[in-house]
Amino acid sequence: MADATADLLDDGERLGVEALRELQLERLRASLRHAYTHVPFYRESFDKAGVRPEDCRSLDDLARFPFTTKADLRENYPYGMFAVPRERIRRIHASSGTTGRPTVVGYTDADLGMWADMVARSIRAAGGRPGDTVHVAYGYGLFTGGLGAHYGAERLGCTVVPASGGMTARQVQLIQDLEPRIIMVTPSYMLTLLDEFERQGVDPRGTSLQVGIFGAEPWTEEMRREIEERFGIDAVDIYGLSEVIGPGVAQECAETKDGLHVWEDHFFPEVVDPITGEVLPEGEEGELVFTSLTKEAMPVIRYRTRDLTRLLPGTARSFRRIQKITGRSDDMVILRGVNLFPTQVEEIVLRTEGVAPHFQLRLTREGRLDALTVRAEARPGAGPEVREEAARSIAAAVKDGVGVSVAVEIVEPESLERSVGKIRRIVDLRPRD
Repeated sequence: MADATADLLDDGERLGVEALRELQLERLRASLRHAYTHVPFYRESFDKAGVRPEDCRSLDDLARFPFTTKADLRENYPYGMFAVPRERIRRIHASSGTTGRPTVVGYTDADLGMWADMVARSIRAAGGRPGDTVHVAYGYGLFTGGLGAHYGAERLGCTVVPASGGMTARQVQLIQDLEPRIIMVTPSYMLTLLDEFERQGVDPRGTSLQVGIFGAEPWTEEMRREIEERFGIDAVDIYGLSEVIGPGVAQECAETKDGLHVWEDHFFPEVVDPITGEVLPEGEEGELVFTSLTKEAMPVIRYRTRDLTRLLPGTARSFRRIQKITGRSDDMVILRGVNLFPTQVEEIVLRTEGVAPHFQLRLTREGRLDALTVRAEARPGAGPEVREEAARSIAAAVKDGVGVSVAVEIVEPESLERSVGKIRRIVDLRPRD
């Protein structure tokens, strides 16, 4: 742990590994009891699996308990997963529900306080300090990003600019006028802001921004380099998901940028084989699973995130790290027997001249075979010859690097649909069998 940051840590961050494991077991057993006693779904799920909360005598015993999935949350929509009376709920967030019913998450006063504490801890780990001005360009509303970042920044003692998403030209003006030191936003929308700065003839490297905290979608090291070089800032990753709490479950530290430290005093991580569900040893890649240790309104037990990563030892903090997430098991496209992830295409798009870092994958069916079209936005000013060469280059790189043939379309700037600052990466247009 860097000496320069040691005096900034809170009590949880100062825990040694042995003390942390003792605290985790105590909180885990309490969370299992809370879920079993107050949530019919968990009572039935545990009973069916033949386990009860008292069967958890060590952290390893958690593997005996059944998983929770997004489908379980949807089947219990809207309030079936809540573990406290409705009158104790102070806020409700929900997913977008684009693939079915939304998942609804509730928060008590204590939950909101813990969430703000964890986001404040995350901003501090990213290099933020009390008194900083934070420009929050995550979407506000049912999406957890905007309000989660907002209250965490205020908890740290920062000044918040609640810009939300959209109105890109206005955001650029606000950044110039209000001079924030930190921006919190999706990485894909940050690139949209960068393009707008350059469109207006403003040097992005000349702004007041020094730190970018990016989350809500997988992003690659290539995208980090692009953002840092074009904006002259430190770009760090924040991780979270609504079902667990929102942003602030894990955070990359500014001094190392080597993966995200999980705030293990509140969220217990596992990595499992996506097919068998078997818990994998530290260092092996698999699906990330979380159990909440302190949530009151909606505890989650072994929630399958579908995010692919590996658990690693702590560095800047004693908490274990997760490797930067660059894919999801449910985002994997199997095209003619070849596994392809959107982030593999992102790496190629980012190094292609004349193309902005905004792309979409469209799946169709031609006869009996699936086909994939990569649609990427041209950079402003890129002429027909540049676009044609970019399309050829992307197609060749996907063929050489991934091993599958794809079609490529270079489309007009800012023409791909965006939601809460994010581009919808996969559009499946195949007929339903």
